[in-house]
Amino acid sequence: MRACDKKQNEGRSHETPTGDGRDRIRCEPRSLRLPSASMPLPNRKLPKEMTVNSKRVFYVKYLAHQVYADILKARPDVRLDRLENESPDEVAAPILSAAHAYQIGAARDELAKHFHVDHDLLRRAPNLLIVSSNGAGFDPVDVDACTAAGVVVVNQSGGNANSVAEHALGMLLTLSKRIHEADRVLRRDRDVNRNALIGNEAKGKTIGIVGLGNVGRRIAELCNGLLHMKVVAYDPYLSAEEMAARGGEKVELDDLLRRSDFVSISCPLTRESRGMIGARQFALMQPHAFFITTARGLIHDEAALFEALRDKRIAGAGLDVWAKEPPPADHPLLQFDNVLASPHTAGVTREARMNMGKIAAEQLLDALDGKRPPRIVNPEVWPDYVRRFERTFGFIPN
Repeated sequence: MRACDKKQNEGRSHETPTGDGRDRIRCEPRSLRLPSASMPLPNRKLPKEMTVNSKRVFYVKYLAHQVYADILKARPDVRLDRLENESPDEVAAPILSAAHAYQIGAARDELAKHFHVDHDLLRRAPNLLIVSSNGAGFDPVDVDACTAAGVVVVNQSGGNANSVAEHALGMLLTLSKRIHEADRVLRRDRDVNRNALIGNEAKGKTIGIVGLGNVGRRIAELCNGLLHMKVVAYDPYLSAEEMAARGGEKVELDDLLRRSDFVSISCPLTRESRGMIGARQFALMQPHAFFITTARGLIHDEAALFEALRDKRIAGAGLDVWAKEPPPADHPLLQFDNVLASPHTAGVTREARMNMGKIAAEQLLDALDGKRPPRIVNPEVWPDYVRRFERTFGFIPN
């Protein structure tokens, strides 16, 4: 046993860069330091059943915010390990084998495929109880495989809702007023005809929101309150009364597409939503309408959107998410002046990142302390998870 391991009861685990792309755990006296005066760490008491450094958590490459690591490191019963996409198997294998929780990135293309949660990774991590996404999405996670293995999947839904909603609203206004087109023309052409750049006001127009969850509800609130727009929404999981309380009129998808001046996608990527917006759906939209998505790239068909824009069947698009992220510079959709693009940055603000890191750490620690997480993606796994948790830690979560 390493000297460090023998001293775990005297100190806390700590990440130290080694210069070879990974972090090694070392020990130092337990002199805890808060991340900042404005971000106090939770005052958490350890369950009597827990022994020091009995809980193992790991992540690959990055966290939403440093506050996540600071909160976990304040707990002497938790060890946090970091791996890199390039970590060799002799480094990664023991960490996966011992892990109880995996804090995973939400962007599928930023994470090496062998660190996506699938049947193979679950086989390599037999003690894994919880997979926690950094964000609201969980693209790199095979939820069905986790459910079959008795592993709870949680996300941080709502943590970046305002940032994403503001981004969608920014795209709506930029497209409607043609600000991005004017910027490009002004930089490119010597003589600019401003009458060729006439835009439209958003006030009084209709926005159709696909998915009236945390993000969609905030978009509805902004559009209703700031711009006095009419909000129609499609969400098969909410009743008409629930959707009215969230600021939207419940309609079917086809009706939404026909009626809307702006179509905003804010639903999660699931089996039901994958490929939901294709050639038939774009054909239903009005020629003056704009398509905006801050959800996930695989919900809409990029080839079908290209054809709709090429044939001027819709007025333009605001795209924050892509089938491949980031998209290549020569992506066909980036060749249109009436396409406003960003590389999945809708939720990437300082405020959202700190909030996501904080709620991710608090939810994970609550789960490891035996509390039921509030943001479970696969609630049907709970009975199997409870049995596995009790075998691991010796008490039943509630």
